[in-house]
Amino acid sequence: MSETLLNCLQYYGAAAGAIAALIVSLDLGRRPTGWAFVIFVTSSVALIGWGFLNDEGKGIGAQNLILLAINLIGVYRYLIRKKPVHAEAGA
Repeated sequence: MSETLLNCLQYYGAAAGAIAALIVSLDLGRRPTGWAFVIFVTSSVALIGWGFLNDEGKGIGAQNLILLAINLIGVYRYLIRKKPVHAEAGA
């Protein structure tokens, strides 16, 4: 595998994960948080690729398989699922 491609996957995965974490931490609302989870998904995919194509990254690849599932749940919850309507307090 090309060393350049592996470096791109590794650094994109790291940078995208950091950017997504920043967006989530800013608590900008449901839609921006949902898009942060989309960025997390791309980060996980990149790090899965890097982990399993690289001789030294199997652990990161395995970890990101689990994180991919978690991030897909986040995309579903924040971008796809309709927000549940809760009964007003005291009603």
